[in-house]
Amino acid sequence: MVSSKDYTVRICRKETISAALPLQEHWLSLSNLDLLLPPLDVGVFFIYAKPPLESSASTFASLVNVLKASLAKSLVTYYPFAGEVVSNSMGEPELLCNNRGVEFIEAFADVEIAELDFHNADRSFEGKLVPRKKGGVLTVQATEMKCGGMVLGCTFDHRISDAYSFNMFLVSWSEISSGKQISTIPSFRRSLLSPRRPGHFDASFNRFYIPSSQLPPLTKSSESINRIYYITAANIDRIQEMVTDGGPRRTKLEAFTAYLWKLAGRQAGKHVSHMGLVVDGRKRLGLAMDAYFGNVLSIPYASMEVGEMEVKEIGEVVHGVVEAAAREEHFRGLVDWVEVRRPEAAVARVYVEEGMSVVVSSGRGFPVGELEFGWGKALFGSYHFPWKGNAGYVMPMMSGRGDGDWVVYAHLCREIVEIIEDNSDGFFEPLTVDYLGIKGNVNRLGEKIIGFMLN
Repeated sequence: MVSSKDYTVRICRKETISAALPLQEHWLSLSNLDLLLPPLDVGVFFIYAKPPLESSASTFASLVNVLKASLAKSLVTYYPFAGEVVSNSMGEPELLCNNRGVEFIEAFADVEIAELDFHNADRSFEGKLVPRKKGGVLTVQATEMKCGGMVLGCTFDHRISDAYSFNMFLVSWSEISSGKQISTIPSFRRSLLSPRRPGHFDASFNRFYIPSSQLPPLTKSSESINRIYYITAANIDRIQEMVTDGGPRRTKLEAFTAYLWKLAGRQAGKHVSHMGLVVDGRKRLGLAMDAYFGNVLSIPYASMEVGEMEVKEIGEVVHGVVEAAAREEHFRGLVDWVEVRRPEAAVARVYVEEGMSVVVSSGRGFPVGELEFGWGKALFGSYHFPWKGNAGYVMPMMSGRGDGDWVVYAHLCREIVEIIEDNSDGFFEPLTVDYLGIKGNVNRLGEKIIGFMLN
């Protein structure tokens, strides 16, 4: 297996892709929930096998042409990704929809997909196959691999889009690329998240969020690393049974969070540790929010010593955190809480708590099985979020195999990673090419090629 130190990525071309049709320049305000996000970039990537020779896009050049043409068409509908974030007269970020375009990078990696270390994302993906965004809202990189396959990486500004919104865009992009009609037209109606008059909110928001004027100095406590695991469907069920243990049934995500907190709490020892959960408010705010584009997130959390606690007890705490936030009033109150403090910015407090902090966000809607641009489904896809804060970030996603397994992206301090890998009862398995079913073959002429199969 080749590490990232053993291969290089050569940038071959950079181009700006603008919307295919002229767009009138205008401003799009950020909602109060958008304003809770600091300038953070989130990455995703998808890995595709070399297209068959009979495919209309059988070469990397033809693949790239299809991607660029369909991206330009997609930006007509998803025009915020072609804009840029600037400060308004109040000093708040605002989106200028000026069709400045998306930077599109073409690259070549002198490594085969089957030689990538999928478990150690720092070795194989960080800074190589997932682009760093230097301007605008979105950057895309298409990398040709030595075996003829391709890695499609995207990095976007979290202030403009949450994962739900970006998933909508990705699916629409692939639909256009395949000659289909867009299945979801995004809504940019900021009035759906307008503050109430008069506003009112629960005092708990003063605990969950912190104004920027009260932020403590950020000091990096320990090295964070990026890893990707898989958990079998059977083991997900086992974790759920452990946490439920004859009591009220907990969701799989709640059970996973409780189990992870129990493991991570060992790093904190007898000190208080913190666990946050990203809760999506769309289902709580009505059907009109189904296609809403932007951030509709809250990050409540709990703090306690978990060392001697049973995982079932931890599950009860996790469930309580989710239950309190998964209500319309919670999100309406959060909008009102932000309004009272504007223009001062605020962020989720769990990200700046002292000691061990981890945030879990569900990526189970990640559309890895839906992104067909015209040359087959992705072999694998994942989020990639190596942010610079102290809190860890963990995102479980459904495996593209369709068998109920989970793929788990983890950005955690090295000490927690060691605990997970040494003491997780074998639940967290390192992601490998064998699990993904990526194998090497030999063709009739004896020339080494890479074939791809999904088990």
